[in-house]
Amino acid sequence: MELSELKAAAQREIDQMSSLLIEISDWMADNPEIGLQEYQASARLSDVLGEFGADVERGIAGMPTAFAARLPGGKPGPRVAIIAEYDALPEVGHGCGHNIIATAALGAGLALARLGQHLPGSVSVIGTPAEESTVPNAGGKIPILRHGYFHGMDAAIMIHPLTEDGVASDSSLVAHGLDFSFHGRAAHAAANPHEGINALDAVIVMFSSIGLLRQQIRSDARIHGIITHGGTAANVIPSYTACRFRVRAADPAYARDLVQRVVACAEAGATASGACMEWHEYMPPYLNMVPSHSIGEAFKANLAALGRPIVERTDHSSDGGGSTDLGNVSHRIPVSCAYLKICDAEAGWHTHEVAAATRSAAGHAAIVDGAKILAMTALDLLFDASLRKRAAEEHAEAMANMGQ
Repeated sequence: MELSELKAAAQREIDQMSSLLIEISDWMADNPEIGLQEYQASARLSDVLGEFGADVERGIAGMPTAFAARLPGGKPGPRVAIIAEYDALPEVGHGCGHNIIATAALGAGLALARLGQHLPGSVSVIGTPAEESTVPNAGGKIPILRHGYFHGMDAAIMIHPLTEDGVASDSSLVAHGLDFSFHGRAAHAAANPHEGINALDAVIVMFSSIGLLRQQIRSDARIHGIITHGGTAANVIPSYTACRFRVRAADPAYARDLVQRVVACAEAGATASGACMEWHEYMPPYLNMVPSHSIGEAFKANLAALGRPIVERTDHSSDGGGSTDLGNVSHRIPVSCAYLKICDAEAGWHTHEVAAATRSAAGHAAIVDGAKILAMTALDLLFDASLRKRAAEEHAEAMANMGQ
């Protein structure tokens, strides 16, 4: 079969299974699971892939909710990974639309499984837990990468719902996750406060110091944190407090430097209050995204073929400073991510409004169209040696420019 015929066949397969994909996505919206606890979602996705003939390895890289599904019909040749995410946010549920990411990846995988005998290479759907940095040891793609599941892949692709159609063209921010704890000495806050060591003072000094530090950091950097434990009673000098910070920057070296400056702010709080301080990174660092523009162009062409042409923006003032463990994968192999609109910008992101939008007509359309462009772009990568060559050369040049 010709490439154009296979693309058309993949679209027909996805149309036929669209009700299944939408039903699973809506079920995930009704049953959200946070990172590393996505037992139901992981099981359902991998079960369906297995029913379509995929060789599913569950619990990969030491994570019970991670999986790798090798689609049937694979042959020696180029290899493509389609990435699924399926963790939700605490309280908000699927306010980042990972139910759409998962079911679009599922749909592409199922369609390509039907066409496996015609493929000149192989495709895997990789289930990656805990992309949202809301749990310790988040960033499921990082151990999956470390255990070699992306080794030998020519490319990795995924989709993400958003407030507009598009293709990732800019870098994301490097991100570190830091936990701090302070230990003082309890005392009665009225009768004998002078006998206590106030661990909450240490946290307040730390936050104040970081507030001053922000004036002196680069405009691409971000420092944001919360107090996770501030004491137990107003009339007791707190003997234990804790806080959590995310430290972000455009490049790994500056991010590491910024981490040390944040630690120095914590040390200042401990010194000023007399408390003892401990800290650790509660998750592996997320690296900056290195998007493949070559694969992005293929995504754009396939979006246009589905009636979703990309309008290039000239105003980037509303661009955020997000981070993703997809960045870690992009440091090893060419990676591209396409965006599909499910709601307007007024809904914000990581909100209940976004979670509701995943169940809307626009959300359902993003599942179907997302599955189609993933399948079509995977076919482009499998059949077009020049595309793979351009992507590999572009990736090598980008990494060399970063000194890696």
